[in-house]
Amino acid sequence: MSFTRRQILGGLAGLVVVGVGAGGASRYWLGKMADAEAGHDYELIAAPLDVELVAGHKTQAWAFGPSAPGTELRVRQGEWLRVRFINHLPVATTIHWHGIRLPLEMDGVPYVSQLPVLPGEYFDYKFRVPDAGSYWYHPHVNSSEELGRGLVGPLIIEEREPTGFKYEQTLSLKSWHVDEQGEFVAFSIPREAARGGTAGRLATINGVPEAVIELPAGQITRVRLLNLDNTLTYRINIPGVEAQIYALDGNPIEPRPLGKEYWLGPGMRICLAIKAPPAGEELSLRNGPVRLGTLRSVPNSDAPTQWPPALPANPVSEPDLANAEKLNFNFEWVGSVSVNVDNGKPPSLWQINGKAWDITDKTCADRPIATLKKGQSYIFELKNMTQYQHPIHLHGMSFKVIASNRHKVIPYFTDTYLLGKNERAQVALVADNPGVWMFHCHVIDHMETGLMAAIEVA
Repeated sequence: MSFTRRQILGGLAGLVVVGVGAGGASRYWLGKMADAEAGHDYELIAAPLDVELVAGHKTQAWAFGPSAPGTELRVRQGEWLRVRFINHLPVATTIHWHGIRLPLEMDGVPYVSQLPVLPGEYFDYKFRVPDAGSYWYHPHVNSSEELGRGLVGPLIIEEREPTGFKYEQTLSLKSWHVDEQGEFVAFSIPREAARGGTAGRLATINGVPEAVIELPAGQITRVRLLNLDNTLTYRINIPGVEAQIYALDGNPIEPRPLGKEYWLGPGMRICLAIKAPPAGEELSLRNGPVRLGTLRSVPNSDAPTQWPPALPANPVSEPDLANAEKLNFNFEWVGSVSVNVDNGKPPSLWQINGKAWDITDKTCADRPIATLKKGQSYIFELKNMTQYQHPIHLHGMSFKVIASNRHKVIPYFTDTYLLGKNERAQVALVADNPGVWMFHCHVIDHMETGLMAAIEVA
């Protein structure tokens, strides 16, 4: 395979130091470049960062910029995103741009699209963003630990034209694997990885436990909810709210009421329009019966806004269902936790079509589970043959959810589908992006114990 050349860090100017952390480690800011000739728009630095998740205790996180989750990146639809990524961590890493349809060499998968970025190196990511919506970025190296320590961040692609939304909030949901003193505990436990996944113990919104989010009273606010969690599916509900769904996983839909709840799996996003109640009133943002945070109305003197029209559709190719080739993908449990435990490899717990991915094998992507013909339409039959949910994510392309044996589907485009236990669903796509693309469950320790494959478009 060919890789984009790694570059040695040296001679960089314009890095802004915003503080000094424990042990003298610098904390770096992600900043917009003032120099138009720099060749990139942002400098994004991954480095250790102490955060206070548990009151009175410091957690030694890893972060993109001065916060965990990392600083929000924004770019307008159709424009270039140019990021110089600088690794100041003690480990190798990459950045995967979750949900973005981009060239393979920018996808951030080690030994598939690039070599890992070693400590002290930088890598220039540059790609045009074709779709508006809510996306995010994270490593694809040692994912349980690196995402678990805080290396996640929102990426917002703004629409080309005004949408009618005057107010906006981005809410990044993440639970942390920490104890009562804020110390990290195991990110992946084989016994839990063989079930629903190893769950974190402390829920946060934008890195803050029991967060309070302010909304302008009486106004309609665009609220982007991003599930940046390793494991948890959130049953999003907001009792007493006036809310409409405007987009799912970045792609617009015809607005409809939020309803009783929405199941938001790891890696998934939902864009709501919420009408805030009168000043001083509060709404409870919940995960099922558990309160995640509070939406508090604050005084606002602006004239009331109206519900905006539907967001413009993204330019995703419509699959030709009548002439599409059908492919079956069975997501299965291996049924054993005691294999490969003495050779440094993770246990092999899950498989797709009888094949388990080995994250320690750098050649796995050389054996794709399917090869698609460029320009051809396909229908994937996704069969969950297990008792646990799997948010199934495809790199490099968007697919259209068209059917399920468990619930009624209003067809929509996405990059991540929450496949329920024993569910059979159909998704369709046009294989229009050449390359070798990862296809995996976004419960991270499911992915790292076998539930991943490569799909080639050629």
